[in-house]
Amino acid sequence: MTDLFQEPEDATPLDPSERDGLKQSWITHRRDLNEAEQANIVNGAVWARRRRDTSIASLLAEEFTRELHRRMFGNVWAWAGTYRTTPRNIGIEAYRIPLELLSLFDDARFWVDNKTYAPDEIALRLHHRLVWIHPFPNGNGRHARLMADLLIERLGGAPFSWGDGGLAEVGALRRAYIDALQAGDRHDIAPLLAFARS
Repeated sequence: MTDLFQEPEDATPLDPSERDGLKQSWITHRRDLNEAEQANIVNGAVWARRRRDTSIASLLAEEFTRELHRRMFGNVWAWAGTYRTTPRNIGIEAYRIPLELLSLFDDARFWVDNKTYAPDEIALRLHHRLVWIHPFPNGNGRHARLMADLLIERLGGAPFSWGDGGLAEVGALRRAYIDALQAGDRHDIAPLLAFARS
């Protein structure tokens, strides 16, 4: 059980109380956790794509973002769909999460309504800010990638390839993704645009 909570260096570490939220007692190794989370994420994506209300306004809403996270991780983690209350190695202070999300969704609706950016850029700016806010204890990157995919689909585009590989594992692909996010932190969205379609 020693490797269960071993995270890549650049991943969000869970605090002990969050680790206690693991629901499945059969999960004893990191590979078990990855498999359980991936199965739950697939179910969350199916739920999101089968919803009756497919409007952009319903997607860009706090209620939806929390429910999507719950659907993506709720079979594995008790805290799924709830905002973090603890500090992280990245992200804003926890008390700012609700206000920053409302601001992000207002901005994204404005970008869509006014065609401020091309559709890919709108979806990836949403993705980048969601990761920057880091609203949940864990799963923020996976949640933000699905949110971007759902938004680009609503805007008439194809889902992103995200480098066409597993970003959970340490390696060159994950490093390229992290580098692209960090470029976005410096207001350079071009590397994320390139990575998402690579």
